[in-house]
Amino acid sequence: MIEKRISDILAAETNRQATTIQLIASENFASKEVMELSGSVFTNKYAEGLPSKRYYNGCVHADEIENVAIEYATELFGCNYANVQPHSGANANLAVFKALLVPGDRIVSMDLASGGHLSHGAKVNISGAWFETHSYGVDKKGFIDYDAVEELVQFIKPKMVIAGASSYSQVIDWKRFKEIAESVGAYLLADMAHYSGLVAGGEYPNPLPWADIATSTTHKALRGPRGGIILWNDPELSRKLNSAVFPGTQGGPLMHIIAAKAQCFYEARQPEFKTYAKRIRINADAMAKVFLDSGIPIISGGTKSHMFTIDLTKEQYSGREYADLLESQGIIANKNGIPGETRSFVETSGLRIGVCAETTRGNDSEWFKELATRMVTLLRTHTTNTNNPIDFPA
Repeated sequence: MIEKRISDILAAETNRQATTIQLIASENFASKEVMELSGSVFTNKYAEGLPSKRYYNGCVHADEIENVAIEYATELFGCNYANVQPHSGANANLAVFKALLVPGDRIVSMDLASGGHLSHGAKVNISGAWFETHSYGVDKKGFIDYDAVEELVQFIKPKMVIAGASSYSQVIDWKRFKEIAESVGAYLLADMAHYSGLVAGGEYPNPLPWADIATSTTHKALRGPRGGIILWNDPELSRKLNSAVFPGTQGGPLMHIIAAKAQCFYEARQPEFKTYAKRIRINADAMAKVFLDSGIPIISGGTKSHMFTIDLTKEQYSGREYADLLESQGIIANKNGIPGETRSFVETSGLRIGVCAETTRGNDSEWFKELATRMVTLLRTHTTNTNNPIDFPA
């Protein structure tokens, strides 16, 4: 029996998720099968090493499930090799750095305010402490300026260029990034954590024909368990990358999570997942247009993915204040920095919105338009009237 305090907290979180609207771009609702495998008997198994090269006995079924996960991942993303052991996307990135860089090497990546990620060289992260980071941003319209990126890379001559973001809503030109990186002999790392579900569903370009290495989480649009993966095509990178995961940056793999990853990759290979990915795009676009039509700017003017960030610079609330107001009304989103940020990262001037979770719940574009209209009303008035709440899915 689960101890009462723990059980009460679990029940409260179950209720919170069931009775609020989830708009955090990096969250989703995993299937019952994925959650069941996340708590399966594989949690009892220690399996340091790779399939058929374990440090412990009794790994026959651990080998089988990891091989299935690798097979499904490579088929899903059209690549030759995968490591499914990283505990998170940040761990996957760290392993790539361990494999291909040495402390002091130069990397070029997107800055945080423009949509980059902490694990891409931010000073507060180990990646920023170990490596010399130089950042590119976006132009006045909120788009990546590839000419400016090329100029920076030509000047810095980094060992690695990182493409990918946590709050960039447009399509990333992976091919152009590869040409830029290749011009100075740099590796191209594509972090597609926020886009991999759309890539799997055919609604966003696949970086793997171009990137030397791609990393991703598995819990965003992919609807899997919380975890990370590394994907690549060049066999000469295999030993470096695999050994950088274990023993380089991690100990034993989480076999119960790897089992759940296998299920998530299987689910993403089904025809209905393509329909889901298409609905994500439709819903995000429909919601974004409501904000734009209301005179609320969106960074880059719209979205070609599952998310977008609204600009609150001229509004009455900071990103933190607006996120808190929305939460008081049962709508969960997150504050976010914007290009040219003038507030602190505690407050921010943006709010990031994602549609993956509520699309999983079956909500359509009209539902998202109604929700966005309610959010605009909350932003533009001082009232906290909840007489007209959004209906939740059954």
